[in-house]
Amino acid sequence: MVGHAMDHLALKPGSFLFIENVGNLVCPAAFDLGEDAKVAILSVTEGEDKPLKYPDMFTAAKLAILNKTDLAPYCDAALDAYEANLKRVNPLIQILRVSSRTGEGMDGWLRWLKAQHAAKMLAKAG
Repeated sequence: MVGHAMDHLALKPGSFLFIENVGNLVCPAAFDLGEDAKVAILSVTEGEDKPLKYPDMFTAAKLAILNKTDLAPYCDAALDAYEANLKRVNPLIQILRVSSRTGEGMDGWLRWLKAQHAAKMLAKAG
């Protein structure tokens, strides 16, 4: 489906295309969609055990966004435990704590995207 969609999109060179799965962590993370990076988004309301229960997505991801961090105090979420479990299944994974409500981590997310873009453009140029 992604390949078919690409035939109909008029993307300019250097554009971003975000491909979202159906929204659960059991989705086939191993499928090669031609992406430059997999980013796993995990809400603090889902439980810090999720990386251990569904390791495939987090093992394949370059970045994990720990989302809705502003809700952590209301659901007894231990953010350090989330990060420890993510590192347990993927020691190389980068982790960003993000809250769209407070803005926490948004600068880091944008910096990460810009760095990925710059690396891609540099690789293409040389």
